[in-house]
Amino acid sequence: MNYVRIETGNVPVKAWIKGVEADDGAIRQLKNAAAMPFVFRWVAAMPDVHVGIGATVGSVIPTVRAIIPAAVGVDIGCGMAAVRTSLVASQLPDSLKDVRSVIERAVPHGRTDHGGRNDKGAWSSELPKRVELAWKELEPGYDAILAKHPKLDRGRHAGQLATLGTGNHFIELCLDEEQRVWIVLHSGSRGVGNRIGTHFIELAKKDMGKQLGSLPDRDLAYFEDGSKHFSDYVEAVSWAQSYARANRRLMMESIVEALSRSELLPAFVLSDEAVNCHHNYVQKERHFGTEVLVTRKGAVRAGLGELGIIPGSMGARTYIVRGKGNPESFESCSHGAGRVVSRTEAKKRFSIADHEAATHGVECRKDAGVIDETPAAYKDIDRVMEAQKDLVDVVHTLKQVVCVKG
Repeated sequence: MNYVRIETGNVPVKAWIKGVEADDGAIRQLKNAAAMPFVFRWVAAMPDVHVGIGATVGSVIPTVRAIIPAAVGVDIGCGMAAVRTSLVASQLPDSLKDVRSVIERAVPHGRTDHGGRNDKGAWSSELPKRVELAWKELEPGYDAILAKHPKLDRGRHAGQLATLGTGNHFIELCLDEEQRVWIVLHSGSRGVGNRIGTHFIELAKKDMGKQLGSLPDRDLAYFEDGSKHFSDYVEAVSWAQSYARANRRLMMESIVEALSRSELLPAFVLSDEAVNCHHNYVQKERHFGTEVLVTRKGAVRAGLGELGIIPGSMGARTYIVRGKGNPESFESCSHGAGRVVSRTEAKKRFSIADHEAATHGVECRKDAGVIDETPAAYKDIDRVMEAQKDLVDVVHTLKQVVCVKG
């Protein structure tokens, strides 16, 4: 047994935290989630677990006929994509600065102009053809959501498709154990997913009325199957997850095309080793003979033979893994290393010199704007992997040489 069992008075928490740090706030949030009456069997906690809003980041919450919007969160469908190329390290130029610039020009990233008209993190009024075609497929579903929730009709949607975003979202070129080049990226459903998540979190609180005060945390407000907005939320969250998956696919296509057109690299092709997986999402699954709604908030599905991606930080290794289908974790594994200090604390604690040393050998930003993402702000990825060795097998070990941060 590789997990720690935490009793709660209701269903237990099974936490894969041996040898890694799990702060008291995260444990308290896990217990709060386990106290909900519709949780199925237990809550599973991954080794990257840390405090989130309402529900803990790094938690797996299976529920029967109920769903907690804040457990899914506002970065709906956030996840990872990776593909191996035919390139090897010796084919990369000595300086990777221009390679990084090619990627940065190909994919809008960050946020400027307060997200307004001149935002460099979104497309202008004219969309690239591939983005336009992808949006045409997504638009009918979006219109159906707006028909019932017109308040969501604001902000960008198509204009942020195939864009990276901000915070911990990134694009990397990595080398595996055989010095082969991979393209890896991390992003989700952008502003439209955030608006959907925020809208339904507040709607759940409103719908619960006086019952809200009896919850261990107001952010655990939920919809029961058959209630006024349950099916609306399922429809909206499913659409946002589709948007997120398409967003990663389109970015990958843009990066591959831009690198292929540049004169910096020799001609290359993509291998059949590719992964595109969510780590903030909810879906119906069958576990222990029962159909349940599994919410993975900062966790990756690790069914038997399924591939996943577990990144460390912008200075640490990333792992391509194959799931072992462990039923005790509801076939899940961690989604990364997990934060060990908050963004605010990281900015206070670490200097630019610290960050430069931690990202030595990586072509990336080394300024004050990314100190909150410096490697020391995260747990030791190797300890995280050791703690979940009964959940996944390592297929490839990657180390980044280029990192573009949102």
